Amino acid sequence: MARKKAESSHENHERWLVSYADFITLMFAFFVVMWASANTNTSKQQQVSESLRKALDDGQIASAIAGILGGTPDDKGKGNALMKGPGGARTGEDEAQRRNVSELLPTLQTLNEKLAEEIQTGKLQVQLTPRGLVVSLRQAAFFPSGDATVDPKIHPTVAKIAETVAAIPNPVRLEGHTDSVPIHNARFSSNWELSAARAISMLELLTAKFGVDRARVAIAGYADNVPVGSNQTEAGRALNRRVDVVILTEKGLLREPQADAAEASVPRR
Repeated sequence: MARKKAESSHENHERWLVSYADFITLMFAFFVVMWASANTNTSKQQQVSESLRKALDDGQIASAIAGILGGTPDDKGKGNALMKGPGGARTGEDEAQRRNVSELLPTLQTLNEKLAEEIQTGKLQVQLTPRGLVVSLRQAAFFPSGDATVDPKIHPTVAKIAETVAAIPNPVRLEGHTDSVPIHNARFSSNWELSAARAISMLELLTAKFGVDRARVAIAGYADNVPVGSNQTEAGRALNRRVDVVILTEKGLLREPQADAAEASVPRR
């Protein structure tokens, strides 16, 4: 009888060890699951952070906002040059530039709303770039071929631009451009003169007719040096014949427009 009690006691002791081992195993599994969950979340956070940083560097956020509001992509300005140190910390100057650009977002939305019809029909293009907000006025809609006189039928469109410009304090630069086909007539001896004359015509219209302060406006002529389309096709040349109304950021005053790398490498005729 004593032997049976001893065996029973021994059996009870072994069952307790099994239960204890099961408990430890479950605790181990629990902590493994918790660790795995925490590790996954960290990975996702890192991925999101990296994606956001890359988007900021490449200017994709501004392009995306412009697309949502009906505008067009930016001028492909690179942001990596603004990154400092291994962690990508930005200087105060870089942050100020981004704030300047973001402050133009309401103006971008306003222009996209006012000029929705013109944008839809391809008469003009609105885009937010690192140097400012650019409204490109296509020659086919605004100027007769080889001339610098603004078509009176387009004055209502220019009035919408002038109204928006007058509502904000930013300086404005009017930039004239041509295609690469040389011009030589009684009025213009070169594409330089034609591009500058178109910028001046837009200056006179904005200031004399629509009341934009002349002190805020500057003009520039770039001839065929800043193409946005191929000069090898008529469609591309039509894109290059334009006047850009640039609502500048503070830093934009120091920056010149950049030609598309692929188009700039094409030999001029």
